[in-house]
Amino acid sequence: MGLSTAAAGDGAQLCVFDLRRGQQEGQELDKILFFHPADCPILLQLSVIGLCEGIVTFTRIFSPEEDCEVIESDKHSHVFHQVEPDIWMVLVVEKTKDNESTWRCGALQGILKEAHSLFAMFHGPIRTLLDRQPSAELARGHLRTFLTDYLSDFQVGKKLKFPTYRDSLKERGTVQMLTVSREVALEVQDDTLNLYTYAVLRLTPHALSSNASSWSYLRKGTSVNAGPTSSSSNGTTAGERYNSRSRDTSPDGQNQMRHNFRPLLREKLSKGKDGFVAADFTATEVRGAVPLTPILWFQQAEERMYLCIYQHKSLTILLLIPASSLINGEEGIAHVKKQMHENASQKIVTVEQKLSRGWGGENAYHVGGYRYLLVDPDRRVSRASPPGKVTTLAKDSLLALNRLRQEVDLEKSRYKRSDPCHDKDFEVCIRTKNNAWVIAKITRGRELYMALEKGGETLLYASTAVEKFSNR
Repeated sequence: MGLSTAAAGDGAQLCVFDLRRGQQEGQELDKILFFHPADCPILLQLSVIGLCEGIVTFTRIFSPEEDCEVIESDKHSHVFHQVEPDIWMVLVVEKTKDNESTWRCGALQGILKEAHSLFAMFHGPIRTLLDRQPSAELARGHLRTFLTDYLSDFQVGKKLKFPTYRDSLKERGTVQMLTVSREVALEVQDDTLNLYTYAVLRLTPHALSSNASSWSYLRKGTSVNAGPTSSSSNGTTAGERYNSRSRDTSPDGQNQMRHNFRPLLREKLSKGKDGFVAADFTATEVRGAVPLTPILWFQQAEERMYLCIYQHKSLTILLLIPASSLINGEEGIAHVKKQMHENASQKIVTVEQKLSRGWGGENAYHVGGYRYLLVDPDRRVSRASPPGKVTTLAKDSLLALNRLRQEVDLEKSRYKRSDPCHDKDFEVCIRTKNNAWVIAKITRGRELYMALEKGGETLLYASTAVEKFSNR
């Protein structure tokens, strides 16, 4: 661990490297695709990545089917994630003598997974970029700007500050469940269904070919037939163009890759007068600065989508349009936006008003006597006690809860290896040294974590408290 210690003495490091590159002596630098901090000396970068490569190679001898996830030393934690075959992302974090740097390795690995998922969504798989340009300049350029912008969320002064034990009742990468009354939820559902139906029946046929697929968070469907399929100038139909382009695993179908596209940079976000948010701007000789509509790559659907973001007060609408089915590119996008304004704006206003009236505020998630986190990993949604309530917990309670979540992560990992097709249900209640209870309950894949202070001393009390909470 000495090499890593020398390199990581100034704080956290994040690197991305490709095991298929730089295998010849003297070419080791070629395997480095990204390294933070960028001003770290090259020899130290090579030392860190050489060590990480050695750990990966060594652990594969004993566990060829399972990736190395975490290596702990006295002064550092090395968190590994193989983001794509033979492409690794490694986070090296420095330990300190106080407890403030106590983290959960599962949460740190979640950051690596999130960073790669977002990158692939906007730029496509890293391997695709490397295949397109074997020199790796394209991949390095996009990784450098994208990951630098991503890490800015964790920047505190000159150092990176990652989630610690104080974030044990938070789950990064999930959407908080909206707390509204049943009546409001049903009313809003009807309106959003109407909006979805209108988008399928009226918006997409005007701008898209008859082969277009329409998506929403509620359902997926096929748009109605818009008449004869449009043809391009070379005689191929839109359907043929769709079939040939849908296999391209990068989202750069238009000019996204040729511009300095930085979707995570807040300074690049701008809301126009029409209510649509532009993630970037590109200059043209005719119209000057115009918004550049981002294109996303949906890996499961194997399809590229234009992302249009519309905001009305506190309501945000994401409109996804298949890029391969657009007839006139940005002109088609402009037509969809125009039709949405003319025909759906009143419904959008109605939905926002109903949600605003039914929203109980941040403390609507509070349950008296409980400090909790409820997570549905499959749906990527969560509900948690308000942050202000969590701060009332004692430090010992949070540290114990962090350790419990760490053990739960290990148990889930073990069970997944032994039976990947089924989830294991279990419940753990632990009495802490400050006489609090920390509890974890896993049921059908859903996870509940809570801390109870000023409670009873018996295990029956803790189990009953969990049961009462679950019945809510």
